[in-house]
Amino acid sequence: MNSEVVTSSTTPDEQQQTHSTSAQTAKVPSDAVQKVNLLGMSRPQMEKFFEDMGEKKFRAGQVMKWIHQFFVTDIAEMTNISGKLREKLEKICEIKAPEVVHKNYSKDGTRKWVFRVGDGAGSLVETVLIPAEHRSGLRRTLCISSQVGCALDCSFCSTGKQGFQRDLTPDEIIGQLWVANYSYMEDVPVAERERSVTNVVMMGMGEPLLNYDAVLSSMTIMLDDFAYGMSKRRVTLSTSGVVPKIDQLVKDIDVALAISLHAPNDELRNELVPINKKYPLAQLIAACQRYIAKDGNESSRKHVTIEYVMLEGVNDQPEHAQQMIKLLKNLPSKINLIPFNPFPHAPYGRSSRNRIISFQKTLSDAGFVCTIRQTRGDDIDAACGQLVGQVADRTRRAEQWKKKVEQQNVIVRSQG
Repeated sequence: MNSEVVTSSTTPDEQQQTHSTSAQTAKVPSDAVQKVNLLGMSRPQMEKFFEDMGEKKFRAGQVMKWIHQFFVTDIAEMTNISGKLREKLEKICEIKAPEVVHKNYSKDGTRKWVFRVGDGAGSLVETVLIPAEHRSGLRRTLCISSQVGCALDCSFCSTGKQGFQRDLTPDEIIGQLWVANYSYMEDVPVAERERSVTNVVMMGMGEPLLNYDAVLSSMTIMLDDFAYGMSKRRVTLSTSGVVPKIDQLVKDIDVALAISLHAPNDELRNELVPINKKYPLAQLIAACQRYIAKDGNESSRKHVTIEYVMLEGVNDQPEHAQQMIKLLKNLPSKINLIPFNPFPHAPYGRSSRNRIISFQKTLSDAGFVCTIRQTRGDDIDAACGQLVGQVADRTRRAEQWKKKVEQQNVIVRSQG
């Protein structure tokens, strides 16, 4: 294991459900001239940037390849661009990924980074890369964050207990993918560098569909052949169920969709995933059906991935499996059962291995493709549901969670 230890904030926090609707921009440098960060620009944006400079728009493709395929941040190294243009770009542009303040590499190959995306200790987000052997070769899946904290408050997720500060910008989102790729290329000559991350899941800190524009722009870069050239099947957006944005997504981009379901009925899901009170299961399933019906020929839309965290005695009973079968019977889906990863003062426990296997068998016997996610990176707090970063909470959720934990501790001490 790498000797640098991630000191992620494990102070439990809490929320009042508050959504940030204002777009936040990157911090303005103190210099007189604010340089434009090219890292988060999509190709149409960069083409316009060069045309506004009086240059041909094909320069955008050249620069994007240097940034995203050869991982070059020094404009002077872009040798197929004229010296005059390079000098011009150096004066007004920069290529800058978020600052890595901690990194940790697990013994199982999982890698985790903590990024600073603003001033102070309350602007840290986390990103995790998970390697896995696959029949097509080694797969490296990067779990990317979209917000500092999370605007939602799922009761089983440690990120939600941190509260919410702001949305990430496109350069902060795509910068996570850039850093993960570069971590395998640091000592490789520029001409020999290649993209190492094979899959991306928008499944880190935050609800991606509540930071829609920045996430959409970032995924466009991921799919662009002048950038990462990823397959549509290998870029997945995971949502807790923001129904109007699912309908908008199907019009704007073709990527795989995952739903953080976690409960097979509205009463339980209202408790576990509070956004269900606004968009109940009937609306959510209908939106998923519309999503995959848009173009049945696209492999990324042949099914929806259903994520289901297994909570002991809460959502893991035989009746829950039967309810799930009924709920999903008309939705082409693959189900991913996720063993719960406890965090300090979590109100839930992990379902037993036997219970998870039994749950899986019930779903498989009903004709569903159902897998059990292998827990990886838990030795560095990188497992699913453990990303907490450090958040300067703009809601009162963190304060309320802290008070609740303190009250529970007082009760325990008085009973002892």
